[in-house]
Amino acid sequence: MRNHVISSKRNIDNMGRQAVLCHLLLLIFELSQCTRIQTIHGSTLVLPCVHPESDSNGMEVSWKFQGEVIRPDLKPGLASFAKQGHLVISPITFSSAGEYECFTNGANVEIIGKYSITVMGHFEFSEKVIEGSNVHIPCYYPTSDHSEANALWFKEDGSGKRIKLDIYDESVEEKRVELLYPGDPDQTIVLRKAAMEDAGLYTCESPDGGKLTTANLSVEVGPTTPPLRCEGFDEECQDVNSRTAEALLRESLTEFSMNVFSHLRDLQPSNNLLFSPISISGLLSHLLLGASDDTRRALQSAIFVPHDFHCIHSQMKKLREKMSQSLQMASQIYYNPQMNLSESFSDRSIQLYEAQPVKLLETPEENALMINSWVANKTKNRITHLVDSVPPSAELIMLSAVSFDGQWKNKFNLKTEKEFFTKLDGDLVEVSVLYHPKYKTTARTIAGLNAQVAKLPLSGDNSLYILLPRSNKLAALKQVEASMTDSSVRKMIQQMKEAPPEQMEITLPQIKLDVESNINILMKKLGLSSLFEGANLCGLFPEGRVVLDSAKHKAFLALTEQGVQAGAVTSVSFSRTFPVFSALRPFILLLWNDQADVPLFIGRVTEP
Repeated sequence: MRNHVISSKRNIDNMGRQAVLCHLLLLIFELSQCTRIQTIHGSTLVLPCVHPESDSNGMEVSWKFQGEVIRPDLKPGLASFAKQGHLVISPITFSSAGEYECFTNGANVEIIGKYSITVMGHFEFSEKVIEGSNVHIPCYYPTSDHSEANALWFKEDGSGKRIKLDIYDESVEEKRVELLYPGDPDQTIVLRKAAMEDAGLYTCESPDGGKLTTANLSVEVGPTTPPLRCEGFDEECQDVNSRTAEALLRESLTEFSMNVFSHLRDLQPSNNLLFSPISISGLLSHLLLGASDDTRRALQSAIFVPHDFHCIHSQMKKLREKMSQSLQMASQIYYNPQMNLSESFSDRSIQLYEAQPVKLLETPEENALMINSWVANKTKNRITHLVDSVPPSAELIMLSAVSFDGQWKNKFNLKTEKEFFTKLDGDLVEVSVLYHPKYKTTARTIAGLNAQVAKLPLSGDNSLYILLPRSNKLAALKQVEASMTDSSVRKMIQQMKEAPPEQMEITLPQIKLDVESNINILMKKLGLSSLFEGANLCGLFPEGRVVLDSAKHKAFLALTEQGVQAGAVTSVSFSRTFPVFSALRPFILLLWNDQADVPLFIGRVTEP
């Protein structure tokens, strides 16, 4: 192994660019051996894959990190693919450290590059901010396999006094300093409405005292706060029936679905998982109806629609109508009576989302009863309880509910004797099973997903896909999940359409999933931190910025002899099994509407 050290600092742009170029020249002739690289936090790293003397035309290149396929938009760092299969990681974080492998995709897979990356030292930087702004101070654990304990944050003022920051006090309604992602390798904090006295030295440390980040923060007096801009939120769709607009929404929903799945599986790496991407997307598009300026752009980016796409609301309405035979979607907004809600927003909310905004009541108990009653009604009593109470400070509460009913095209029988489901740790648990000796359906091995896939047809032009990893091990499950991109899933859907159906013996576990998640962290991962810090929803509330109090997700799914039943509020998922095989070990499920060609539910079953 050869050691290469890059010692450039991120603040020295020219030196940083020279270091990366030098790095490429040194590595490019050593692809046949494992190359060890030491680099610094915050720098940019380029890893080449194809030798310059080899024929790279038409060659497909893939990368793995710690044995898992790298998706370009996910951790480690912000990875992207460049020409000839190069991997670009920018910026380097402590979670970027580990083993990288480069593969060619041909008849026989061949490793042509191997790198061992070490991230040196703790991250030191200086930052100037404007008084009154919100400041994010980054901190990362060295690896994603860290202790579940959160990092410790300290502040040192000009006199040298060191104070531990209280970022976990849940009794404080509006925390000025807050940890963005508790329990995550990313231990970044947000400092809201920075004041002159917030200037000083901030230190992030691991529980054992190891320094991770040192930030020297200075606060400057800023210009007079500009008036709230309110533009762009009410732009109308000029071509409601456009096939282009329909296709764009379909592609955006698939990309959004896989992005949400990637974040949720990181937040819940081995538990049961269930969510409805179309419910979450529906909620965010409803919110977009009144958003302007920076909040509008953030929402558009989160749901993967172009900034000049003004047909999302009309297309979402058409989508709901198209799927109404088996899927019922409902939206609702509750708001503080002291808010002067825009009449225009209320009218368009009713027209496009069939949602009449409702004023919150006087007491937390009354509001909880009102919200839970709405949830129960819209999910056909599959979800009867979402909130315990609503805080008096609540300004805006948004809900999106989904209820799904699908009957098997071929009915299953419930076996009289139970069978064993093998869990991730190898333990066996008895489960009731659904069985059919000659179920006519499509099943095949999808190499790009490292899984067997079965397509089980449902009424209402829907299909349940069961993705079964190669084994019951966690590594096999993660390998399948990491391979699930919007393009690979759409390719799988097409391959399954082209495959001829055949009779198979199918065994599925009879399951009921009831999954509740606080999706505040998910919203922040989607780039929507501003919703919790002061959103520009002037199309909804013209008098100033508002703060979204909370985002919740609750999902229900059942596999029975009759079919699939599912429900969700703010987010939901779906589960199922696979043919000529027994799905009596952990698997991934995907509920797909074939007519609209979009995903409805995505889930994971590890605990039946």
